[in-house]
Amino acid sequence: MSANVINHPIAGRLGMHVNQAVVTDLPAGFLDFLLPLHEKFTPWQQALVERRRQVLEASHSGRRPEHLPASHATEAKWRIELPAYVQDQRNQMTGPADDAELVVKMLNSGAPGVMLDLEDSTANYWENIERGVQNILSALRGELTYHDKKRERVVGIKPSQTVILIRARGLHLSQGGLFGDSEEGITSASLYDVARIVFHVDGERDLRHPLTFYIPKSESAEEALWWRELFRELARMKGWELDAIKCMALVESHPLAFQTEEFIYNLRDHILALNLGRWDYMASLIHFNLHDPAWVLPDRNTIPHDVAFFQNLRELIPEICHKRGILAIGGMTALYPSREDAELNARALAILAKDKKNEADCLMDGAWTGHPDQNQIAVEQFPYPNQLDRRKPGQERYPNLRPIPEGVGQRTLNGTRAAIRTVIRYRNGVLNGKGASLLDGYMEDLATDRIYRLMIAQRMRHSDKVAIKDDSGRAVRHTPELITQLFDEELQKILAALPPGTPEAMRQKYQSARDISEAMIQQGEFDPI
Repeated sequence: MSANVINHPIAGRLGMHVNQAVVTDLPAGFLDFLLPLHEKFTPWQQALVERRRQVLEASHSGRRPEHLPASHATEAKWRIELPAYVQDQRNQMTGPADDAELVVKMLNSGAPGVMLDLEDSTANYWENIERGVQNILSALRGELTYHDKKRERVVGIKPSQTVILIRARGLHLSQGGLFGDSEEGITSASLYDVARIVFHVDGERDLRHPLTFYIPKSESAEEALWWRELFRELARMKGWELDAIKCMALVESHPLAFQTEEFIYNLRDHILALNLGRWDYMASLIHFNLHDPAWVLPDRNTIPHDVAFFQNLRELIPEICHKRGILAIGGMTALYPSREDAELNARALAILAKDKKNEADCLMDGAWTGHPDQNQIAVEQFPYPNQLDRRKPGQERYPNLRPIPEGVGQRTLNGTRAAIRTVIRYRNGVLNGKGASLLDGYMEDLATDRIYRLMIAQRMRHSDKVAIKDDSGRAVRHTPELITQLFDEELQKILAALPPGTPEAMRQKYQSARDISEAMIQQGEFDPI
């Protein structure tokens, strides 16, 4: 099983050779730099992807993820020395790296950290990734600007102590088109992204602090070894100290939740924090329990932020991180503030404060936001600079990370409709080159799309056992035919709400988004792509 392939748009069928068109598309010397890395790390990546498939298949057969046996990683007395530059990460702003204006605004927000994203919030097209890479390099050097049309001026990055973090694409993705179009010619997208940045960086000239990446979508402690060896190999190639490249990592898959301490151990010379990526984690939780009707989740926005399957992990991560000397970072609050809607703005900021206070009470050291107006409120919820010296007395080391969500939320036909409406509009954004879209007051990216595709699929699979009710309280069976009907109806509502004179091409793109979204669900395509 190969990872999902993102193709370079330029045709070149040259095996391990690269045609001149691609060479001119990339900086001179980069492919020579990449090739030995590709030969070492891409086969390893492909083997890890195959191992993921086997673990998922086993879960669907009843052998679900569990805590690992005690080992040197969990029993030995080892601890990481947290560098000074990341002592305060009470808020990390996140956004797509290909949007220069947003990158500059985030870096000028005063947030302790800013994560520039090449993954979920950046639509996975070659042009977007390349633009994101250029923005990241310019941001690292403090040179990135954008043109403020409202004020007719150029805005640049203000000097600050904000830490720049770079999220590469995950191991589940492969980059095509660099070394030919066959299975043998694809390369790891994670490798490509990290190498693309490192190739250009002059450590003394470009960096105020160590180059720091965010590792996404990991599914095992074993995968940490891939990243460790990549960071070390790149350091050797650049003539840096072997531990020069640092990282933080997201816990956003169900299997990894059971292996976090082992994951930290394998990356102990590089890792600075774990982050609970709760929306992707919810998607993964559904995916690994798709066979089980007890895990048919309620409508997404009726699930409380402190539901047990979140809260148990939210309390475990700080315990493990603080025991080992690294930060524990909380998740994203999706409800977005609005400068035009005072009521929505007040509600969004109140929910933000409550959510971040809950994470601080769980001993998290910080969390994520996506809008500059959220920064100060988020920062104020967490003790300065962190809570590394705090651990909860009696915290269970091996808690139940799969508590069935009984008595939580509602499962409704309207919830299914909302899910369908969201995946259509999200996919339309992707077709228009956007990896994140503001929908109904929520900033939604690939994680939301994946949650909703999986929620619809599990309702289809188990609606004879789990009641999904309409407004009158009647259970409605979620057959494939009903889902098709709902997709048609929700598309028509979306099209009817478009302004008069909307170009036909735009309407057709919504139709394509509708078709792609339903096909992904009906065909069981639930990987994060």
